[in-house]
Amino acid sequence: MQASEGMQPSDDSHVPNAVLTGEAERLLEFARGAVTPGGFGWLDDDGGLIERDLELWITCRMTHVAALGLLLGCPGFDALVDHGVTALRTTFHDQEHGGWYAKVNGASGTPTDSEKQAYGHAFVILAASSAVAAGRPGADELLADALAVHELRFWDEAEGLARESFNQDFSVVEDYRGANANMHTVEAYLAAADVTGDRRWLDRAVRILTRMIGWAGEHHWRMPEHFDATWTVRPDYNFDQPAHPFRPYGATPGHALEWSRLALTAGDALVALGEDAPPWITSSALALAERAVEDGWAADGTDGFVYTTDWDGKPVVRQRMHWVLAEGLGAAVGLHRATGDQRWVDRFDAWWAYAERYLIDREHGSWHHELDPGNLPATGAQVTWVGKPDVYHALQAVLLPGLPLSPSFATALRLRGASG
Repeated sequence: MQASEGMQPSDDSHVPNAVLTGEAERLLEFARGAVTPGGFGWLDDDGGLIERDLELWITCRMTHVAALGLLLGCPGFDALVDHGVTALRTTFHDQEHGGWYAKVNGASGTPTDSEKQAYGHAFVILAASSAVAAGRPGADELLADALAVHELRFWDEAEGLARESFNQDFSVVEDYRGANANMHTVEAYLAAADVTGDRRWLDRAVRILTRMIGWAGEHHWRMPEHFDATWTVRPDYNFDQPAHPFRPYGATPGHALEWSRLALTAGDALVALGEDAPPWITSSALALAERAVEDGWAADGTDGFVYTTDWDGKPVVRQRMHWVLAEGLGAAVGLHRATGDQRWVDRFDAWWAYAERYLIDREHGSWHHELDPGNLPATGAQVTWVGKPDVYHALQAVLLPGLPLSPSFATALRLRGASG
């Protein structure tokens, strides 16, 4: 593998680049095991496939990961990207009504959840954009289809936000609206803007950021997650399901960290076009991250980010999700570059030390997906995430110190490869 070649030193942490590059290599090797007929499957703690329906979001995220592996020089990852693109153009694709099924039986290709979800469709755009950046066959057609479906079905021009989900034929729209799907739509649109050169996608990403971060500012920089069809905040949504994997009650510090990084990425994308980023970008990204750290890090006296808090910042679900720590690392990189504040270097180093101590699984591969409040691998009936479904968050976290915030990951790696 050639991932370490050309890796430039970073001022964003004291963690050696060789360490981060080595971790990227480990994560990519773990990802190889996800290949299964019909797409990419859900991996267990040891890297074996769990027998369950294939999820659109996992196949998309692992296709994106495979594209990053290919652009890093990993042998055999061209076939993995092609496998993902084929799965998205065939197995998951609804040939009659358009769009992509949420779940399918991998062996038969039969949809087992025919709902059309903005969350999954955002990841189709991301996967396709990364495959385009990697120069893979069929990727341009997949991206064009994904953007057309999103334009027609999910994008709400009047609101400047994405609708949440529909039934199979798009005749019924869900009354719920969500921040999570819109956050990943921002990520997807930024990636699409990079590979298409179409300014529309960047502008729409900024529109989403403007609305969502505005709501966060109105709630003491705790990002509202759940809304009704009129975009009225629903603060008590899923109060009885506080650990829901996609729609948990309360505020989610990890999402605030992710919004922070994406806002800075959008700002950098505007600057790359010769424009000034809106003045609220850096200040809001900083406020979101500071609130997330204050509420989430060691909130119960033990190191680690809690999963959720209530609207006063008190911990609700005290499990430690690996993706939250990964997004903390990404936000720290972005905020150090935006502010020059040494605290973000120190935080990156501290959070990386936590990952090394508790999350990185040297024996079985990848990172422990979820820890209990005592920082042991979570077990039992209360586990939110079984196994180690994918490596998307962790891989991006270890790559970002060696890359610019903008363009997005795949385009940045392609440009780096082209330059040397």
